[in-house]
Amino acid sequence: MLQIAIINGPNLNLLGKREPGVYGHESFDDFLAQLKKDFPQVAFTYFQSNIEGELVQAIQDHGFNKDGIILNPAAYTHTSVAIGDAVAAIQTPVIEVHISNVHAREDFRKISHVSAKAVGSIVGLGLNGYALATEWFVSKKS
Repeated sequence: MLQIAIINGPNLNLLGKREPGVYGHESFDDFLAQLKKDFPQVAFTYFQSNIEGELVQAIQDHGFNKDGIILNPAAYTHTSVAIGDAVAAIQTPVIEVHISNVHAREDFRKISHVSAKAVGSIVGLGLNGYALATEWFVSKKS
């Protein structure tokens, strides 16, 4: 079975409540339940934290024993050299996902300390970005 870790950063625990015009009305827990139904061949591990060091630790913890990591570092994308360094330090391929189109938002959101170290980035496609990242990992394993 394909092993994929989803790691979400700050404020993503508020999906469904936070700025629904930007992030939608669905909670991540509800979305994850559907993702698991849509991809029964994948064993998902899920972690969310608002704390930078905990995200670095999760990347390290899953970075040598999973088939893939789907990482949405949220606002830490633009500020955390440590998260970018953690992605560079591991063996597991990482796909960076952002629910909103960060390139169409404030200028500071156009900077990513993760993108150059990830195998790819998916931005602006809502929660569907996680499904697309999963599809890529599934296709690589086939």
